[in-house]
Order: sequence, then structure tokens, then C-alpha cells
Amino acid sequence: MTTEPAGLTAPTGQPADLRTLMAAFPTGVSVVTAVSRDGANWGMTCTSLCSVSLHPPVLLVCLRCGSPTLEAVAGSGLFAVNLLHEQARPTAELFASGVPDRFERVVWEAKDGAAGPHLTFSSHTIADCSVVSTQVVGDHTMVLGKVDVVTPVRVQRPLLYGLRGYSAWPGPRPGAVEKSARASGEAGRGPDTEEAP
Repeated sequence: MTTEPAGLTAPTGQPADLRTLMAAFPTGVSVVTAVSRDGANWGMTCTSLCSVSLHPPVLLVCLRCGSPTLEAVAGSGLFAVNLLHEQARPTAELFASGVPDRFERVVWEAKDGAAGPHLTFSSHTIADCSVVSTQVVGDHTMVLGKVDVVTPVRVQRPLLYGLRGYSAWPGPRPGAVEKSARASGEAGRGPDTEEAP
């Protein structure tokens, strides 16, 4: 038999509403890009992005099943993650709209060895990745990608999405954060980092 601790009540429970839940979890904004087997450029706005492993460096993106971008990623085995800066909201909205001529409306580069188009005008950092594995979960596909190359583009605050709206990172600019982290010995550590014994 279990008892309720004093002063606590059991949750009443509500139907699962993932959109509302995730709207309360602000995150960075990226555009995942890839080149299909026939040489066409594809890309989509993605906020479902997280790190998986440091050794080897692996990240995860979730892409909508049936999207041309996912098909290009699966077909080529490569993709680029363009992390958008604070002034790139128009790019985020463009690549979330599904318009077919999106690459004609933005500045991008096809560098030698790049895993996908680099949105150099809209990004503060770009990662070129190779597909490790994929897994369909509901209406999306999880794509695990090994990070092969990271290219810093400019020092600028990242673009965020939360509470169903875009905003800029409210803290100090990245350069100030990096200097502070190096001075305190915290460089490279995140909130989920556990000290080795």
C-alpha cells in the first residue's frame, strides 16, 4: 500500500498534448540540408536536434516521414546542420513553409566535401554529418549522424524557438561566454555533464 506524502496531491491527468508540452521547452533552431541522388538541394527547419555522444561525435535530428529532405538524407547518407543566428528568422520560416524555390531565396554555398548546402548568411555554425542509422518513430524518423566537420561561420547569438515564437538568445554574446568558460575551467561542459570518478 502506498500513501500520499503530506501536502501533496496526485495529478489529475490530462490527455497527452505534446505540442503544448514542447512549446514550453525553448530550443535552438536549425535547418537540415541535403542533396538528393539527382543533385537537387533539399532542406527543412528542424528544432528536434540533440547531441548523443562526444566520442565519437554523434548528434540526432528528427525529420518528418515522407519529406523530400529525409529522402535526400537517406539516399545520400549525408546531411548538414545549419545552426541559425538571431537574425535568421526569415530563413527559419522559409524552410518551414515548404515552398519549392527556397534555395533561390537564400545565400548558400556548395563547398567541396560538404554534406549538404551551407546556409552561410543565416548560420552561426554548420556541422557536416554522415548518417549512422535511422529509426522510424510514429510520424518522424530519427537520424543519427556522425559529425565529421564543424565550421564556425560568425560570432552571433543563436535563434531560439519556444512558446510558439522566435526570439534571440537573451544572454551575452558567444565570445563573452567562451572567455568566461575558459577562465573558470568550464569550457566544453554542459548542464548534463557528469564528472568522471
